Amino acid sequence: MVHLYYDSKTGNVQRFINKVIQITGWQAHKIEESLEIQESGHLVTYTTKLGSMPEKTKMFMDNHAEKIYSVTSSGNRNWGRNFGLAADKVSEDYDIPLAMKFELSGTMEDINQFIEIIKHQYNDSKRGSKKLDIA
Repeated sequence: MVHLYYDSKTGNVQRFINKVIQITGWQAHKIEESLEIQESGHLVTYTTKLGSMPEKTKMFMDNHAEKIYSVTSSGNRNWGRNFGLAADKVSEDYDIPLAMKFELSGTMEDINQFIEIIKHQYNDSKRGSKKLDIA
């Protein structure tokens, strides 16, 4: 079973996650201060303040980075080079592979690409493999 841990502020990541779990049946867990994770999984977050990692995501990663296989982030292409920059920051700060970036709540193509990436590249993989970084 694939576990997804996600942070959503405006609902874009929530909508993306809802579509993914509807298609796959994977388990999704919204990041809250009290969330304690038992299973390793994948992080999906958002980019805020023109390129920053959300504070809740940072606190989650400070406590659980060793159980996260990959990071994916939403963003807005209007931000230019800051598009989805939270994923780059998580990847760099916690040495976690960057799976992909998507705009706003993602298209069906983005959702299918994410599912394929997780199924074929990261399902039950070990942390530290940078083999994907295609974003």
